[in-house]
Amino acid sequence: MRSDRVVFVHGAGTYGAAAWPRQHGMALEFDCLFVRRHGFDPVAAPLPTNFAADQRIVEEALGQGGHLVAASQGAVSAMMLAVERPELVRSLVLAEPACLSLTAELPATAAHRARVEPLFARAADLTDEDFNREFARAVFASEPRPLSTAEDRDRARRLRLQAPPWTAPLAIVPGVPTLVLTGGWEPLYEEVAEYLAGTGAVHHVVGGGHRPQDTDEGDAVLRGFIRGHAAAGSESGR
Repeated sequence: MRSDRVVFVHGAGTYGAAAWPRQHGMALEFDCLFVRRHGFDPVAAPLPTNFAADQRIVEEALGQGGHLVAASQGAVSAMMLAVERPELVRSLVLAEPACLSLTAELPATAAHRARVEPLFARAADLTDEDFNREFARAVFASEPRPLSTAEDRDRARRLRLQAPPWTAPLAIVPGVPTLVLTGGWEPLYEEVAEYLAGTGAVHHVVGGGHRPQDTDEGDAVLRGFIRGHAAAGSESGR
């Protein structure tokens, strides 16, 4: 029997399989691929955000079709593909999606933009360390940990090079079965989730901060959602 493909798209921190520790075991049940987005490489230097390149990476990994699971900023390219090629996407799971183009004028997103948009405007004039520090103060009201490892420094460089999520070319929602998981800790992500729920998505608040997929409930809901749509696809001959 053919195993459905499941493609996992990481956010702005860890990448590839390392970004999905609770979902590794799904490879026993599905054909799982853990992609690396554009500019995320263990050897090459970080690169600026390229939404179109990310979409191509996701589409290539999806092949003839399957299920998409995406977190935070990775949700942008996953949704872009689901909007453009809905026939390829059997189900879509979004964990704390940073799809701020959809909610750019809503209160929580507008407040977030007011805090960080001036910082993004100055990004080219700041060092990676300075940008990282100011971003942590603006978003988390805290001081970041020191950039003591090469991995820390690469992460700070990627943060400075990222494009603001609200600039992504995403204005409509996908016409595919969609599950949104949130941690219930940040109004910004709850606002995006509520927007998507208003268009037909299923929304579960499962805790876990910005990584709801790592909670027992989040992992169980994620797996159950994909299993349900994999079974429905098999019954319909998809």
